[in-house]
Amino acid sequence: MRNNKYPYFPENFLWAGAKAASQADGAYGVEGKKANLSDLQPFQAGLTNSEIQQLEQGGMSLQEIQNNLEDEQHFFPKRHGIDFYHTYETDLELLAKAGLKAFRTSIDWSRVFPNGDDKQPNEVALKHYDKMINKMIDLGIEPIITMMHYEMPINLTLNYGGWVNKNVITMFVKYGEVLLDRFGDRVKYWLLINQINMIQVEPYLSLGIASDQYENVEEAQYQAVHNQLVACAQIQQYAKAKHDSQLKIGTMVADGTAYPHSCKPDDVVLAMWHNRMQYYFTDVAFRGEYPKYVLNYFAEKKLRINITEEERLLLKNNTLDYMGISYYFSQMVDASKNDKIPYSVTDNPNLDATPWGWNIDPQGLYNTLSQYWDRYQKPILIAENGFGNYDKLEDGQVHDQYRSDYLSAHIEQVGRSIYDGANISGYCMWAPIDIISCSSQQMSKRYGIIYVDIDDEGKGSRKRYLKDSYKWYRQVIASNGSKI
Repeated sequence: MRNNKYPYFPENFLWAGAKAASQADGAYGVEGKKANLSDLQPFQAGLTNSEIQQLEQGGMSLQEIQNNLEDEQHFFPKRHGIDFYHTYETDLELLAKAGLKAFRTSIDWSRVFPNGDDKQPNEVALKHYDKMINKMIDLGIEPIITMMHYEMPINLTLNYGGWVNKNVITMFVKYGEVLLDRFGDRVKYWLLINQINMIQVEPYLSLGIASDQYENVEEAQYQAVHNQLVACAQIQQYAKAKHDSQLKIGTMVADGTAYPHSCKPDDVVLAMWHNRMQYYFTDVAFRGEYPKYVLNYFAEKKLRINITEEERLLLKNNTLDYMGISYYFSQMVDASKNDKIPYSVTDNPNLDATPWGWNIDPQGLYNTLSQYWDRYQKPILIAENGFGNYDKLEDGQVHDQYRSDYLSAHIEQVGRSIYDGANISGYCMWAPIDIISCSSQQMSKRYGIIYVDIDDEGKGSRKRYLKDSYKWYRQVIASNGSKI
């Protein structure tokens, strides 16, 4: 370990970890649960990074969804996860021994309302989450709960067309109100929708839209995310009215801002345009209205987004309290290669990359935290930051100095952001225990400080092992970030 050049973490800083129910819980079909979006993604061996990205962006057709619902031959890893649904007590105890002050996890919408449009919630599921949250509190771990982390019931895609349908707003708000009423006495921090800006990177998982469901795909995507923003404002309105503002209601984005390739004006202006199209999600959430540059984009592309005056007023009067951000890599735009398309980016030759091609850029975290803080002056939670790699288990040990090095460099930049004035409330490393990869469906893409003995085909003892990074993170937390 080494001394942190920027040891400026407040005493109440939330040293935490994060994971998603869709990638960890398993227990598919147990106690009333039905299929969600993630449950239908099969594992495909041998894919290149480019093929993984193409599958993620391409989504899934209606026929593929139906086929996967009926498929009994292929392996669907997220239906099994690491069986956190049944092992949460001992897993949380391991996290508590690492010193975690908080833990971010999601509640599975398809467990509480298995079809999404059910008249009543599944009481068995609510009792399960009661016990999980109580266990966290008993261990001194602050719960941070995400309402939707790619767990929308598949019925809402098949029979309602996903988030494009405004009826889904009502269903999600009903679900959100149930969670706030049930757990609001114990859960202070809420993130409503995971990475709400991933509409063109993960349209299927993010919006519940099949790839062949709409003629104008981009119009459907922006309509769907508008409906999500409206749903978030409605839940905030309910929280303020029914819970005396004691709850902190947040939005979450994945960092998608970009550097210009050079100081050429074309590169700089394209980067500014690209970043504005990322900021618009949080502009709506925190400023309460659509910026003119986005309305111009809709008009230029002839995208007809149904935004009512009632919804405009709702957004204006119910802005959110804090921002969650996931950060794994930085991006770059080059006017000679990239178009005026929100997710058109190019590789940065100045940076090393992970085995999955994600650029490693600790200073990019300082840059994005500073930019978001300067723009909104809203508290920021680092909701995800982590290093996926192929780990090797030998004699019950995993020597993963590469993970400690990656996290150390990024944590230092968090302290630097705080030093320069940003209000950063916590740091959630992704994910403190190995889980299924969101994009590739691999178990071998490991992020944890705790190793779970399961392979890509679901085989293994399921035993947990503490990696070298476990001891390292425990020391970081004990020193409140002064030692990294």
